[in-house]
Amino acid sequence: MATYSPLEIPEDGKLAHNITHFARALRKAGLPIGPGRVIDAIRAVEATGFSERSDFYWTLHACFVSRPEQRVIYEQVFRLFWRDPKYLDHMMNLLLPSIRGLQEERQAAAAEKRAAEALLDGVDQNLPKPEFEDREEDAEIEIDASATMSHEERLKTLDFELMSTEEVAEAKRMLSRLSLPVQPLRTRRTKPSTGGAIVDLRRTLRSSLRTGGEIQSLAFKAQRHRWPNLVVICDISGSMSQYSRMVLHFVHAVANRKGQGWAKVHAFTFGTRLTNITRHLKNRDVDAALKSAGAEAQDWSGGTRIGACLHTFNQDWSRRVLGQGAVVLLITDGLDRDDAGLLKKEAERLHLSCKRLIWLNPLLRWDGFSPKAKGVRALLPHCDAFRAGHSIQTLEALGQAISDPGDGGEKARLIRMMAGT
Repeated sequence: MATYSPLEIPEDGKLAHNITHFARALRKAGLPIGPGRVIDAIRAVEATGFSERSDFYWTLHACFVSRPEQRVIYEQVFRLFWRDPKYLDHMMNLLLPSIRGLQEERQAAAAEKRAAEALLDGVDQNLPKPEFEDREEDAEIEIDASATMSHEERLKTLDFELMSTEEVAEAKRMLSRLSLPVQPLRTRRTKPSTGGAIVDLRRTLRSSLRTGGEIQSLAFKAQRHRWPNLVVICDISGSMSQYSRMVLHFVHAVANRKGQGWAKVHAFTFGTRLTNITRHLKNRDVDAALKSAGAEAQDWSGGTRIGACLHTFNQDWSRRVLGQGAVVLLITDGLDRDDAGLLKKEAERLHLSCKRLIWLNPLLRWDGFSPKAKGVRALLPHCDAFRAGHSIQTLEALGQAISDPGDGGEKARLIRMMAGT
């Protein structure tokens, strides 16, 4: 960490009060900080002193940070809260309504925008400087939650492209809590089981040797189960940038949530070329993960070459990631200007290589959508399910499409439309 000049202690300072507000900001940014840690931090600062900024930084760091992925959040909140006297103006600039895909915060470090939102929560943005008012302990607070459910339901059905900056931030928090459960796959292998339905003849005969060949009890076995891989192939072209950014937030949550069943989660982006971003999603901090993924994918918000990118995936990656019954999520609008014959060939090969291919297309948000584009007509026959992917609600419904082999979404209806034209 950089060396800072000594801090000036104000005559009428409220250090404990400010540490408490700092802890609240960290908690809003995602760190699990309770009252006990706040008390420990105040006592630690009292014991170590308040003369050197670096000592103050590491004292609070020792009290509030318990995991490696929390360091970047702590560093940004500390810098904004304690170092910059005009930190509120700086944070307002970070929260301007500009949405430019994964690389939207080019001048902001990872987790800096989340830190800004945490510090600005509940502060009037029209104020020239931050002011914290003391509340009376006996003050009664009334909260009207009558419209909370309707607001959440509206946000779930709202198109990602129509969301404001505040709604996008709230949608990201909702996506981080979503899960994508999957049923295990049966294998041909078996394992010993007392409650199994298959008689294990080998174990039965082996145990009978102890009694001179007389079978006194039967041994049973059951089929083994294993978890499939999830492979996400996401279109990041200009027409898909906003939807892809939200979907990748959801994929990051799925990749980092334990106990939901997936063996491995692989993620690829494509526009004019295919990019593997799997290693970036392993970062537990979503801001740092998506920023590094955006830097890796140089073709963000560019053109689209679906057929050529699927050919690269089938040639270089399919044997590595599609084994053992993998489920593939293809997120694209299907608007491809390349050869439709190549796209049809590569889509067919991809479909044959995986257990289930689910296509999410944000254009299905329109009631009058019809398969007129040549890319859509080439892809549609080779997917198992064709569903919308433009809102939180559509991503929540993915679990049904994955667990139910008979769920085809809108595929059957659109195939009939193609046959009638």
